[in-house]
Amino acid sequence: MSLLHLTVAICTHNRVDLLMKAINSIYLAVTPNDCKITVLVIANACTDDTVSKLEHHKTTYLTENTITFDYQLEPMPGKSYALNRALSLINDGYICFVDDDQIIDIHYFIAITKAILAYPDASILCGPLKPNWQGDEPNWIHTEGQYRIYPFPIPVFDLGNYPTQLTVENELPPGGQVVIRRDIFDDVGVFSTCLGPIGHNLVGSEDTDFFIRAINKGHIIQYIPSIIQYHYVDKNRLTLKYLLIKSYQRNKSITLSINPDRKPIPLYLFRQLSSNIFHTIIAFNADKYRFHLMRLFSTLGEIIGLLAKQ
Repeated sequence: MSLLHLTVAICTHNRVDLLMKAINSIYLAVTPNDCKITVLVIANACTDDTVSKLEHHKTTYLTENTITFDYQLEPMPGKSYALNRALSLINDGYICFVDDDQIIDIHYFIAITKAILAYPDASILCGPLKPNWQGDEPNWIHTEGQYRIYPFPIPVFDLGNYPTQLTVENELPPGGQVVIRRDIFDDVGVFSTCLGPIGHNLVGSEDTDFFIRAINKGHIIQYIPSIIQYHYVDKNRLTLKYLLIKSYQRNKSITLSINPDRKPIPLYLFRQLSSNIFHTIIAFNADKYRFHLMRLFSTLGEIIGLLAKQ
């Protein structure tokens, strides 16, 4: 029986310290005996010491078990260019996408191999992405109920403890927490270079756009609760300014991915905008003020997304 080939693809831009933590988490994970695992890092327009550290790692790293390591450069700024560069270098098996500010669970590969056997018709597997809390975050970040923080400043994805097949009606996974069978890119196409972040800006939706295309082509996205990653908690994201930028950019990019051509703005968005302005002005506590101000910026993002063109 041939080995199952898993390629861990990490696209990175000027975050070498976090990147090395991501790579180290791969080496610490349990490796199934029937797997060949490759780590492929795409350095995207890096201007720090990422490339020199990757070269040092490549020349000093001794292969253990079935894990091999390589890196390549993608000079064109933009995550979608880096993702597509990775696709051009991978010919078979499954691609495990991991962001450079995430670490994988110790049983990550075990969970993937079990899921592939249990769900052979699934082209895309995904699982929970949890914040890697250190215990020093502000209390308001854990606000629940009517005024909970949304969109959350730390990427998080959790559909519960039971396997679920996703549709376009579900919350779709983040692109850095999916396992995709390589051959479906031949059917669905690659990631749109009109979408996705450049550097560390908050433009996104290159992943959502791909998932929607995949579902519309009949491919199955299967949520597996045991395929777990953890996201770094950046304290710079725990500010009101970041929350507002995130709210605006997220809705703008999602709207643009769903409606690539300009569309007239429906009247309900203006009513929604007015309502959020009013409730922001009369907010009597910090949680309520933050909530409605974020909704205000989300609505602005949706309006601009409808006016823009992909």
